[in-house]
Amino acid sequence: MEFPFLSIIALSPIVTAVIILLLPKERGENARMLALAAMILGLLLSLYVYFSYNAALPTPDARWGETLAYLEEYAWIPSVGINYIVGVDGLSATLVLLTSIVGLGGVLISWSIDDRPREFFAFFMLLVAGVQGVFVAVDAFLLFFFYELAVLPMYVMIVIWGWKQTREYAAMKLTLYLLIGSFVSFIAFLILYFQLPQPTFDLRVWAEASFPFDIQMVTFLPLFFGFAVLAGTFPFHNWSPDGHVAAPTAVSMIHAGVLMKLGAYASMRVGIQILPEGTVYWMPFVILLTLINVVYGSLIAMRQRDMKYLIGYSSVSHMGLVAMGFATLNLKGYTGAGVQMVSHGVMTALFFSVVGMIYDRAHTRDMDQLSGMNKVLSWGAVAFVIGGLVSMGMPGLSGFIAEFPIFVGLWEGNGMDFSGAFGLNPGNYYRWIAIISVVAIVITAGYILRAVGSVFFGEYDAEKWHDMRPILPIDKLTLAMFVAILVVIGVYPQIIVPMVESGMTPVISRLNEAQQAMTILDTVQIGASNLLLWLGGA
Repeated sequence: MEFPFLSIIALSPIVTAVIILLLPKERGENARMLALAAMILGLLLSLYVYFSYNAALPTPDARWGETLAYLEEYAWIPSVGINYIVGVDGLSATLVLLTSIVGLGGVLISWSIDDRPREFFAFFMLLVAGVQGVFVAVDAFLLFFFYELAVLPMYVMIVIWGWKQTREYAAMKLTLYLLIGSFVSFIAFLILYFQLPQPTFDLRVWAEASFPFDIQMVTFLPLFFGFAVLAGTFPFHNWSPDGHVAAPTAVSMIHAGVLMKLGAYASMRVGIQILPEGTVYWMPFVILLTLINVVYGSLIAMRQRDMKYLIGYSSVSHMGLVAMGFATLNLKGYTGAGVQMVSHGVMTALFFSVVGMIYDRAHTRDMDQLSGMNKVLSWGAVAFVIGGLVSMGMPGLSGFIAEFPIFVGLWEGNGMDFSGAFGLNPGNYYRWIAIISVVAIVITAGYILRAVGSVFFGEYDAEKWHDMRPILPIDKLTLAMFVAILVVIGVYPQIIVPMVESGMTPVISRLNEAQQAMTILDTVQIGASNLLLWLGGA
């Protein structure tokens, strides 16, 4: 039996949360240390899984089940086809590592919390466990279980430790949006479950199944959008900026850094991969919504004066690029989408870290009241500028490595005639989407540069900020860790691109097969229609 790397990564935070809750109330310092130990353990194991998988990438023609590594499989409720199955491919191993990095950063940033630290770190551990569980789950029921585990602690953490002005409203709004989305997805789950000859929740079986075209047409949108709600996909994005603003810093980091990626990952894994023909049919419609995500999100971010709202709407825009990458239906776009999940995850964690440091000291996030912060928070200024350059897609940083393949994938399309889906041909259609989307990059540069100039490089009022505390060494360590990742990916993309590509290749294979099947179906239908017309004329 192999060492249970993935079970320890996913379940050790739950064990840590239980131990923390059993501590006496006055031992908050022990809660911090236990949470830190759990995150360091998870990071070390995630690094081992990532680099060992990277050293033995699967062959390009491997099916998804053949790409999974570190598989663990145990009977759970076998009578109804529910089992504990975990494993990782190139994409999920990358996202597991991302979660460990952002989780560690969240613990470090929250080190100074003195309001019920025992409960705070316990719920934070549950949140991390839920996210990790979704990324390693190979059973649909297990995935759904961890998905709900990731959502529920958010409500408690926002209501208790969030921003007092909006925390109850934001927490309820977030929870209702996400629970309704997951309910819709679960209904679609059950429809697919009962379509199988031998009902099972094993995603390896689902990934090889050929569900009828009409079933795929009906179930794709509820399954995809049920999870894509968590990714902030238009028009179900409205909860996200409010959740960002109301949440404490560490929760904002997890929320934007990995929780939104959880939604994108789940919608791809159990929407696109399981229902390829439904994907091909509906993607010309979905890509219009992603265009709104990208452009509308950047325009609304341009209007914000609260730094958290600015980053929140920026996240809506950048997550739109992930869904847009999925809509390209080709490997370049999908690889870019996978790298964008990682790049955006680290970038937003960095942004929220800096904003949290400013708010803890200045007690405001209003850009009109902040000015000259570079004088006292130089580390924060440098980190925010680098994050801003990543957000703008500057070459040499991770944002360019992520966004450029998405736009190339859009421009190239996939050569398929969408005559069976809305009468659209992707040649000019996708290129117009790419051209319009580029506008968002210009707008992004505008609001990032304005924020940098207003907050960090304006006039510094020494009298107003006379009690401003410098950034702590533990905070500097967190910022340095995030910045290093963004630079390394930009300078040496080979550290991540082959991994993500290996995880996306089986999905593209499924989509190519679906495209061929639908082309044959269209040809048969056209031939039958012509025959009927000829018989009628005769």
